[in-house]
Amino acid sequence: MFSRRTDWKLAPNRFTEVLRELRAAGREVLDLTVSNPTRAEIPYDTNLILHSLSQPEAMDYDPQPKGLLSARNAVTAYYREQSGGFQVDPESVVLTTSTSEGYSYIFRLLCNPGDELLVPKPSYPLFEFFADLEDVTLTPYPLLYDHGWQIDFHSLRQAASSRTRAVVVVHPNNPTGSYVSPDERTTLNSFCRDRGLALIVDEVFLDYPLDGAPRASFAANQNTLTFTLSGLSKISGLPQMKLAWVLASGPEKIVATAMERMEVIADTYLSVSAPIQLAAAALLDQRNHVQPLLLDRVRANLAELDRQLAKQKTWQRLEVEGGWYAVLRVPAIQSDESLAIDILQRASVLIHPGHFYDFTGDPYLVVSLLTPVATFRQGIERALRLLD
Repeated sequence: MFSRRTDWKLAPNRFTEVLRELRAAGREVLDLTVSNPTRAEIPYDTNLILHSLSQPEAMDYDPQPKGLLSARNAVTAYYREQSGGFQVDPESVVLTTSTSEGYSYIFRLLCNPGDELLVPKPSYPLFEFFADLEDVTLTPYPLLYDHGWQIDFHSLRQAASSRTRAVVVVHPNNPTGSYVSPDERTTLNSFCRDRGLALIVDEVFLDYPLDGAPRASFAANQNTLTFTLSGLSKISGLPQMKLAWVLASGPEKIVATAMERMEVIADTYLSVSAPIQLAAAALLDQRNHVQPLLLDRVRANLAELDRQLAKQKTWQRLEVEGGWYAVLRVPAIQSDESLAIDILQRASVLIHPGHFYDFTGDPYLVVSLLTPVATFRQGIERALRLLD
């Protein structure tokens, strides 16, 4: 009765089962995996946000496949400010309800059933679900760690085949927090151009460099057909507002063809609501209030993590450049899932095992730096005390 594409293994893993058992028993668990900014004790300008959603124009239905021009202009204004003046054509922007939907549009645009996409490993754990739903095959290429993360271009070249349609990069990567370097960008452009591949770039965490130095967006990339994804979820810390976008750039002729086809895809769904589109400029402006608060939180927790790790020699924090996460390399005395379960059962602290993000080799743990400061400090203390 059901399609093979939805034939997922839906039984909970042991880690999830243990967490459910503890919560059912009323055990208080310190959650160091917080990823929802609206539940991270961040103060928002509630009145302004809610007021932006009550515009009278929302009573008119104006179905625009790419989205209302006013909302797309708000997106281009964001890139103009983020880049220090780079002009983005609003006709190259398609609004979506989420970056997940944006991936769906791009996969449908580029891939026939069975075609392949090259994706980084470790990285975002939902890529497999996107690919399954679009009948696309994912081929991983590794990120290597040596005093920082780098793309393994040798493996990337070996992974490409005649069915490959695009390379996916996450800038900065989730959860490694590594940005694509300028040299890597040049090599990626050459690789994609020489093979006729598109470049798909997820930039949801672009605005969160821990050193405060802005990183260049791929929205200005002209060397090969490039699709840049982002949205309100991370830029303004407003995942519930459901506004994201796909921005196409590259050689003019191929971009024009891509946008003609993507407009038909978007016209089929018309998924973004009028109130959200009309509020886009105000909601994007919220980044000026929210991002400093989120960066202060992330930096404070990273400093606390380093302070506590300095007292021991078994856990090592890997270098991180941006985003909301930190990766810990731990001794290979058991699997990372077994260690995470041990910490959960004995210390009542929730930390994600690295294999959730497709880490291989040494055991890794992943913690969210978005966690409220007091909870983060206490949770790391408990986990390290347990190991000691």
